[in-house]
Amino acid sequence: MAQNTDGGNPFAEPGELDNPFQDPAVIQHRPSPQYATLDVYNPFETREPPSAYEPPAPAPLPPPSAPSQSSRKLSPTEPKNYGSYSSQASAAAATAELLKKQEELNRKAEELDRRERELQHAALGGKATRQNNWPPLPSFCPVQPCFFQDISMEIPQEFQKTVSTMYYLWMCSTLALLLNFLACLASFCVETNNGTGFGLSILWIILFTPCSFVCWYRPMYKAFRSDSSFNFFVFFFIFFAQDVLFVLQAIGIPGWGFSGWISALVVLRTNTAVAVIMLLVALLFTGIAVLGIVMLKRIHSLYRRTGASFQKAQQEFAAGVFSNPAVRTAAANAATGAAENAFRAP
Repeated sequence: MAQNTDGGNPFAEPGELDNPFQDPAVIQHRPSPQYATLDVYNPFETREPPSAYEPPAPAPLPPPSAPSQSSRKLSPTEPKNYGSYSSQASAAAATAELLKKQEELNRKAEELDRRERELQHAALGGKATRQNNWPPLPSFCPVQPCFFQDISMEIPQEFQKTVSTMYYLWMCSTLALLLNFLACLASFCVETNNGTGFGLSILWIILFTPCSFVCWYRPMYKAFRSDSSFNFFVFFFIFFAQDVLFVLQAIGIPGWGFSGWISALVVLRTNTAVAVIMLLVALLFTGIAVLGIVMLKRIHSLYRRTGASFQKAQQEFAAGVFSNPAVRTAAANAATGAAENAFRAP
């Protein structure tokens, strides 16, 4: 092996540098003005301030991509997307079903509350504790109320609107009879030949006001209160006749005591002011007749949905008759008399 006489690196391979300090990687890091070290630092030498450090150029940022649906913030007015259309539809259907069940529960709770109040009234002493409150008369009046009426307490919630409408219909019919009396009085003042109609108008207001309440409103009230088929049949029979009477009142046959269309047109020839009053009464009678027919049809449809029947009405009538103390006493007396006569017979 040949020795290196030039003072080079004896362990260098052929083709390598003899002096390792001549390596460019070492030479570029030797002390220089750019790379100041303590060996070349002279505090008494004035030099120009070193150039500011220049950071390396930042790497180019990646192009901004479209923000994903999950990381993008929604505006307050933008609707939120919680899922697909099918999931939203199923959630809406479930919410509607829950609301429907909640309404049904509230209705049942009100019904239970009403029945609880009834039981509390009955526990305090039965029907004697229910003070009659209709008609609402002052305490100093010698005539006291004859009926107990509380639609919110005694009538189920689904029928309260119907019963209230019938009560307002009865009040409107009473008001129409009162106005009819005033119109007939005015007609009698301008034409003395209308005395018969004026007298009949007094009779109608005295007769129809209490009879309509007792004969068709109270049966309807008790029918919805206790789901009584017998009271439903009584109401249908009497209220049908009442509707026929409403139609006759609206027609206004002269001499019948009704200020209907015909009577108003007859009086129009003699006095326009009285005819106008009678026309208003005729219009009121017409509205009452139309509402009466509509309510009769509506109550009949409710009656059909309750499952009532004529056989059930017969059973209720028989049970009511035999539960009456007076009827039972009369039947017992009749049976006793028949038995005595049978034993006395030879």
